[in-house]
Amino acid sequence: MPTDFIPFPPLARLASDLATGVTTSRALVETALERIADPAGQGATVFVDVDAAGARAAADAHDCLRKAGTTLSPLAGIPISVKDLFDIAGQVTRAGSRALDGSAPAGADAPAVARLRRAGAILVGRTNMTEFAFSGLGLNPHYGTPLSPYRRNSINDARIAGGSSSGAAASVADGMAAVSLGSDTGGSLRIPAAFCGLTGFKPTAARIPRQGSVPLSTTLDSFGPIGVSVACCALVDRILARLEPRVPATRPIEGLRLGVLTHYVTDDVEPPVGAAIDTALKHLQAAGAILEDVRFAPLERLHKMNRASFAATEAYAWHHPLIAAHRDEYDPLVLMRIMKGEGVRASEYLDLLAQRAALIEAAHETLWQHFDAIVAPTVPIAPPRLADCRDDPEYTRINSLVLRNPTVFNLLDACAISLPCHPHGEAPVGLMLAAAPNRDEALFGAALAVERVLASIR
Repeated sequence: MPTDFIPFPPLARLASDLATGVTTSRALVETALERIADPAGQGATVFVDVDAAGARAAADAHDCLRKAGTTLSPLAGIPISVKDLFDIAGQVTRAGSRALDGSAPAGADAPAVARLRRAGAILVGRTNMTEFAFSGLGLNPHYGTPLSPYRRNSINDARIAGGSSSGAAASVADGMAAVSLGSDTGGSLRIPAAFCGLTGFKPTAARIPRQGSVPLSTTLDSFGPIGVSVACCALVDRILARLEPRVPATRPIEGLRLGVLTHYVTDDVEPPVGAAIDTALKHLQAAGAILEDVRFAPLERLHKMNRASFAATEAYAWHHPLIAAHRDEYDPLVLMRIMKGEGVRASEYLDLLAQRAALIEAAHETLWQHFDAIVAPTVPIAPPRLADCRDDPEYTRINSLVLRNPTVFNLLDACAISLPCHPHGEAPVGLMLAAAPNRDEALFGAALAVERVLASIR
């Protein structure tokens, strides 16, 4: 990867540099826009729309406010990107598809976007994604496929950024935005964060309002950030949740109770991923964390439970009028997944709701009462080669494998975060921490402590 395409510093550093006059908001925005426009980069694939004029105007306004002594939040004046499924006033929300090209521009910002804008974030553009967010790989036949920074310049070995928030992660990894807003239904924030060496946070679903977006699953959708650190994600999450814009206190690593899942999520783990996870766990234990292996038997039933999935069933309910009018404009791989919901009976859907409720109750008794967080590989494999994902049967196999682990915690209505844990220069690997529903703040405290330990091996 060219040395010019490096991530922005963490948000705290950017806020400090703005406060002390080391830089300006306009300078940060110009850096982001230059990287997006650079033909040596992948900005044309990562972004489906860039609002250069609006970003420059907002940057100048924030620089004037700062000179007058007004700073809206630690995010004020900092360039961010927004996944294409969110409404932004005056822009068409396409959700990575051509089927919505003829839609009217949004009349208002989605609540999540509005909260970031009110905090002073500067929106530089809309990021590419899997069409309608229905895949963990990030392939998009309409706008192109964003790539991971890992081996990105290798013609024969280019790796996917992961999805569905593919452009979100790539925009942060390549320094086109300091942080990005995305969504997560079965791992769509955590997968691309893991594949791009970043941090991605999936909140408890009800924590952030979900209006003003194109839904995938109304049951499982959640909105959150991808950034370069836990603190970056924590700050943005609190702004999204309309809480005071600060980073929660770090919990001491000593005595932190971590439950290490020993089955299901560890199946088919590639050796380099397993080695990175094992090394991370050993360092956490040496630092004072209390690690205990745990088996959560209900995981063995998930394959059967997912035959009538929330995503397919609820997506079909939203999409069937659009499919009737624009079927030929859909990505065939996405259309195939949506159509699996066509034949789901009401009784099957109600059974699925009941099974999920039982799963959540079992997790409360087996996992959340005994541990501060559950630990698992975010995904069991390194970023796959783009070429390997273009074959239909192989696409399906890789996609299922990539989604498997993070989907567990969407079904449990948990909050979860992916942290990079790979040695420097090696393929990116994510370590996932998950906590009980509505324990988002506590999870951030634990993740900050874990991040400090992982820094010693990266």
